[in-house]
Amino acid sequence: MVDVNSSGRVYPPFGPYQVGREKVREFSGAVGATREVHHDLAAAQAAGFSDLVAPTTFAVIIAQQAEAQLIEDPAAGIDFSRVVHADERFVHNRPLVAGEEVLTVLTVESIKERAGLAMVSTRCDIHALNDAGEAGELIVSVYSTLAVRGE
Repeated sequence: MVDVNSSGRVYPPFGPYQVGREKVREFSGAVGATREVHHDLAAAQAAGFSDLVAPTTFAVIIAQQAEAQLIEDPAAGIDFSRVVHADERFVHNRPLVAGEEVLTVLTVESIKERAGLAMVSTRCDIHALNDAGEAGELIVSVYSTLAVRGE
C-alpha cells in the first residue's frame, strides 16, 4: 500500500533534459498543435523565440520522467499496475523552447486515502538549467494526481 508518510517528500532534481527540436515537432503533430511556431524554425524566430516553441502540454513528457522517481521508490509503496491517472494541470511562466536544458524537481504534495484508494498529488517544477548547472528560472509547474487502487 502507498506510504502516506511520503507526503511532503522532495526528490533530487531530474535531468538535465534537453528539449529537442524534433521531439517538439513530433509531439506537436501527435497532439494536433498546428501553430507554425511549433513546426517552423523561421516562424518561431520571427515571433521572437530562439527555436521551436513546445506546445503547453509538452511539459508532461519531462514531468513523467521525473515522476518515475516516486513510482520506482520502494519506500513509496506504489504498485504501478494499480495506478490510474486522475488529473493533470500546467502553470506556465513562459514557453519551453527547443534547445534549452531543464532540471525538474518532484515534490509529493499530498497523499490522501479514501475507501481503499490513495490519491497521490505531485508537483514537478521544471527549471531552466543555469550556468552553474543548477535549477534556475522556473518555466512551468506540472500538477498531477494519481489514483492508486488498494489490494
